[in-house]
Amino acid sequence: MFRLIPPALHRGLFRLAHVLRRCWWRIRKPRLHGCRVLAFDAQGRVLLVRHSYGSGKWMPPGGGIGRSESPITAALRELREETGCALQDAMEIAEVEERLHGAGNRVHVIAGGTRDAPCPDGREIIEARFFAPDALPAEMPAHLAADLPEWIRAAKAVRR
Repeated sequence: MFRLIPPALHRGLFRLAHVLRRCWWRIRKPRLHGCRVLAFDAQGRVLLVRHSYGSGKWMPPGGGIGRSESPITAALRELREETGCALQDAMEIAEVEERLHGAGNRVHVIAGGTRDAPCPDGREIIEARFFAPDALPAEMPAHLAADLPEWIRAAKAVRR
């Protein structure tokens, strides 16, 4: 159904929905549960994406965890939806608390491997690319730039 909406209009609707969601979070201050996915390719590079809404900075794929979903199930779904990639040998490597536009957000960091090339839909995700752990992009949210190297080390330690 959503594929019937032209991509440019769809991106605009994502931006509008994001503004409204941020306002709601600031007013209501809900308790959110989400996941971030560290998907590594065969060369050990980590997959990062840029959304069509928000800051436009690079970050790991991810999103909300549904009421009946486990963090790993949500991570598998979010990675597939955002990049078209499948995650193998998924495991939780961290759980962190973040503030997200006034809302509390418990984030489960899930790591695994992928053999797939990312294919962003051009609607929610405008760019997806693998980065070497020692060559992460400068254009990342500050809290992710601080946490991501440690998460990568933890993921590599458990994947050995």
